[in-house]
Amino acid sequence: MKAITFDTFGDADVLRLTDAPAPEVRATDLLVRVYAAGVNRADLTHRTGGYGRPHFGDSTLMGLEIAGEVVAIGSEVVGYQVGDRVMGVVGGGAYAELARIDYRMALPIPAQLDYVHAAAIPEVFVTAHEAMLHLGRLKVGDSVLIHAAAGGVGSAAVQLAYATGATVYATTEASKAARVEHLGAAVAIDYKAEDFAAVIADKTNGRGVDVIIDFVGAPYFARNIASLANGGRLVQVGIMGGGGEVSVALEHILYRHLQIMGTVMKSRSQPEKHAMVQRFRAHWLERFDGAGSLEPVVDSSFPLARAGDAHRRMESAENVGKIILTMQPHDLV
Repeated sequence: MKAITFDTFGDADVLRLTDAPAPEVRATDLLVRVYAAGVNRADLTHRTGGYGRPHFGDSTLMGLEIAGEVVAIGSEVVGYQVGDRVMGVVGGGAYAELARIDYRMALPIPAQLDYVHAAAIPEVFVTAHEAMLHLGRLKVGDSVLIHAAAGGVGSAAVQLAYATGATVYATTEASKAARVEHLGAAVAIDYKAEDFAAVIADKTNGRGVDVIIDFVGAPYFARNIASLANGGRLVQVGIMGGGGEVSVALEHILYRHLQIMGTVMKSRSQPEKHAMVQRFRAHWLERFDGAGSLEPVVDSSFPLARAGDAHRRMESAENVGKIILTMQPHDLV
């Protein structure tokens, strides 16, 4: 099969379309002919050596998110059969014509969605639900601040928060504000020109928000704490702006009853990942019904052979929503 490989860590130019062996199907696996794969920031970290190893434990190939057609099933698979259209999160191996996926990580593709839009759902919407609804316990009438709201997880979180009945504040670039508001944000904050903590204080009359979903990290930490209401929950989903040490006055956590949580899907156990997928499926899957309730946001798509260009698009930070690789026969040249 054709797949993207790289011989050394480096910039996007290291990615090559080559021949690779098809994955072995285990008892709980679906073998999927991949028609589309989502590009995630973790792929960039993988490519540049940020994980210190060339694989994620389940494949030597890159990629965490697929949409395609089941072509074979393992002996212990329940609920799927050959010919089914599925999408889901894999433990590596998505940048290829064929990929295996634990059937408990797979989701049926809603009938009205094509493969490109299906590939824009699993990683970002499962992550957004887990962070904001499961851990952050967002509910109708709450308020939430979502950082990096034009990105993959951010744009999914805006939609889920709006559908939940929460008031959504979102940070983004000014050029992306209209799109973020279209997805459900009541207030789009230009993080380059405005202090989001000052805007939140102004818009909430000093109360703050109930939940914050943050992908940036250390540069935002102090202002995030200041922007939380009493009993507020900060859920750290990424550290794009930098990790390292942060400081907080314990009195703020104690007397304001604050909670600070972190979540990363990749480092969770398989049973925990299965539970995350099933929680999302139960709450939201049927809402991708074509009636405008929820929409996978696709920024752009690239043939598999141009995976390097897809990575460069993500590195530019100009995207709104997901970047997708496609694997139609004419793309594998």
